[in-house]
Amino acid sequence: MKKQYQLTLNEIKQQNKLASFTDGLSTSEAQARLSKNGPNVLEAKTTPKWKMFLRQFNNIVIYILLVATMLTIIIGHYTDAIVIGAVVILNSLIGYFQESSAANALAKIKEMMAQNATVYRDQERQDIEAADLVVGDIVFLEAGDNVPADLRIVSADNLRIEESALTGETNSVAKTADALSDNDIPLAERTNMAYASTSVTSGSGMGIVVATAEDTEIGKISQEVSHIKPKKTLLTREIGNVGKVVSYITITASVIVFIVGFMLQIYSLPALALAVVAMLVGAIPEGLPAITSVILAFGISKMAKQHQTIIKSMPAVETLGSVDVIATDKTGTLTKNEMSAVELWVGNTHYDVSGTGYAPQGKIMLNGQPAKLTKQLKLFLEAGFQANDTVLAKNDGKWQINGEPTDGAFLTLYHKALGVDHQSNYQKIDLLPFDSDYRYIAELTKDRQTGQQFVFVKGSPDKLFEMAALADPSFDQAEWQNRVNEWSQAGKRVIAVGYQPVQGTALTEVHHDQLYKGVHLLGLAALLDAPREEVITALKQMNRAGVHVKMITGDDPQTARAIGQQLGLTNGPIHAITGAQWDQLSPEEQQETALQTQVFARTTPQNKLEIIDALQKKQQVTAMVGDGVNDAPALKKADIGVAMGIKGTDVAKDAADMILGNDNFATMAAVIKEGRRIYDNIKKSILFLLPTSFAEGLVVAFSILTGQQVPLQPAQLLWINLIAAITIQFAFVFEKAEEGIMEREPRPMTQRLMNRHDLIQMGYVAALMAIFALIGYYWFIGQGADAINATTMMVNVIVISKIFYFFSIRTDQPALGQIKTISGKAWGMIGLMILFQLILTYVPFMQTAFKVTAISPMEWLIVVIFSCLIMFVSEGDKIIRLRKVETE
Repeated sequence: MKKQYQLTLNEIKQQNKLASFTDGLSTSEAQARLSKNGPNVLEAKTTPKWKMFLRQFNNIVIYILLVATMLTIIIGHYTDAIVIGAVVILNSLIGYFQESSAANALAKIKEMMAQNATVYRDQERQDIEAADLVVGDIVFLEAGDNVPADLRIVSADNLRIEESALTGETNSVAKTADALSDNDIPLAERTNMAYASTSVTSGSGMGIVVATAEDTEIGKISQEVSHIKPKKTLLTREIGNVGKVVSYITITASVIVFIVGFMLQIYSLPALALAVVAMLVGAIPEGLPAITSVILAFGISKMAKQHQTIIKSMPAVETLGSVDVIATDKTGTLTKNEMSAVELWVGNTHYDVSGTGYAPQGKIMLNGQPAKLTKQLKLFLEAGFQANDTVLAKNDGKWQINGEPTDGAFLTLYHKALGVDHQSNYQKIDLLPFDSDYRYIAELTKDRQTGQQFVFVKGSPDKLFEMAALADPSFDQAEWQNRVNEWSQAGKRVIAVGYQPVQGTALTEVHHDQLYKGVHLLGLAALLDAPREEVITALKQMNRAGVHVKMITGDDPQTARAIGQQLGLTNGPIHAITGAQWDQLSPEEQQETALQTQVFARTTPQNKLEIIDALQKKQQVTAMVGDGVNDAPALKKADIGVAMGIKGTDVAKDAADMILGNDNFATMAAVIKEGRRIYDNIKKSILFLLPTSFAEGLVVAFSILTGQQVPLQPAQLLWINLIAAITIQFAFVFEKAEEGIMEREPRPMTQRLMNRHDLIQMGYVAALMAIFALIGYYWFIGQGADAINATTMMVNVIVISKIFYFFSIRTDQPALGQIKTISGKAWGMIGLMILFQLILTYVPFMQTAFKVTAISPMEWLIVVIFSCLIMFVSEGDKIIRLRKVETE
């Protein structure tokens, strides 16, 4: 069965039972179809906000904290209950806002649908709401209109449609009513189709509606976005697993301790319950979600200030650090999206052109010296300047074009050679716009001095070579074609320029037949969308960091491969594949190809989604960089979606996790480094937090099981956890990236947050911290101190030991040699922690509230001695491991 773009106009009429396209449907038939198929609107099913919020509580750690909150309320420890409850609410709100922001992409897609349409019904042209369009309606289009549904063009008068948001193509596309013969034509090359959400830039035409609502191409994208489930980052999953393991261990231990204590009848039931709650509160690391959020939030703030990036999902910050692959669009992302003439062949003379972009800064060079403006070179420049319907202007200090990038390159070239203020001696008479069937643009002009008319023409080399051969039978097409091939293989777009002097009767307009009387070829221009210099530097850094960049583009594969080589996508050869070739592969072959290929050319939106999916199935943490509506499904599917902040569509920004405010791809290298730093600091924070929490639980458990008085009360345990969480724990927020962080490979997706040694270290540190605290406590009791004095010593031993453990855990190198790398803000957090301990120990009302007392300078010295033992043990372990690595 033929596809819509393969149907001829007669077949379309027969299929829709139309005598004439301007007859249109009858009102009754349109109403019947509307009732049967529904309105032309996109509906997105959304999760109620209250449901989003409630499901944030579906977490084992939250369950335990809620139980602890209720128990502390029952026992009467309301301060503990308030603090624990606040942590629960804070983390739930963070999760809620992350999830709700991701749902906005569907609403933005819906907003892109046109609101009104001009149709033919009952043999009359009338305006209706776009929602009332049905398949079979005849829609009239003109410049400025948004296309209201997917249409098969049936009439076109210089009709051009801008489709970049849907297809990624930067130039507006000339449309025709002619049938296309091939069975499988990429979306961007269907020249007789118009798609919903695109816009008419020039001309007019008519099209018959072939798809509405969810059946349109934009509707299919909407469905893909809605069906992609919200993703959990590696860090989210790993911290969730840590929370589960810690929770299960804590619950099991608490139940065992409660049962043993109850059987031994050492405590009364209320006292035993209070002691077990103390153990539960002490052992559960309530500060873990909070400090993780703070580290992520600080990273977000830092990237916003330093790199102009907007992070929408906090865990996405860390995901950046584990990225294996970045899949990205080319135009405007890796390149400047500003076509520039870089080389010229005028006659048999080769010129180089300096300067890139639309700013008329640069020169035409011959053999390394500024070229003289010969008569032929000036005529070449005039022809390229006149055969043009684009405007170049300076806005807000920046040179910009309104029109086609190819035409803009010739305007800039003209001003580079002749100056910005130069006034052309040629007067425009008529323009023959660019047409995709003819692939050239021509302008009829008149020399103001002589009155001689010329037709200047600019376009595809093969078309102008054909015309040149008609004017000069001796024209050496093979030699000129070799020049074209050489430039094309280097990734340059080649444009030919020619002219035809009008002989005989003066013309008032120009037609295609006039050009096929013969054209004199003036020369060729090699145009290049220059790679961004900062991107080349960033790609070198990414290659060293083991991050692979995949370029996805609508370009020809030969051109795309050459640009990939210029960019330095990889240190080895560039492998390229087209979307059509990709479609022929099996899922298994696609997975292998996605890994081995650097350039994906002539791709569709579906191809982008499949490439991301294939990479993820190969255990690759994948980032997608895009800016169009067609990128939205891939942006949402990727482990981290990155949208452009300036030229990105609202749909792309809403589907993404991160927005590059300056549209600078080179920023990715900086944020990857920041992501790795954040991951390291979160891991260090967890390695720091868990042992100290376990130690508190061990102290309580030991006291219960041995029938001793529990030396630490719930309020004291809460103080220890709270003070550590708001002071020294924050020091990890300010830790700088370690040297060589961008020289190591991304961590594998299968790598656990905690390795074997991490678990062993947490175990012995927790045990030693509890043992030293208990030894210190009973040593003070043995020296004649009362219980309250010994408890004060124990609280301070645990808190101060955290400081010494921080010195050790913050670096893999010997701690004493790395003290100078501690930031001033981290020292400030340590000082604040010590200040709080002095307030706790010496301020009377704090002594009363927390059941502590003042201690002497000698006792402080003993506290420090007991506290630093933890650092000595962990440093000894570190030195042994470093020596072992050196000998291997």
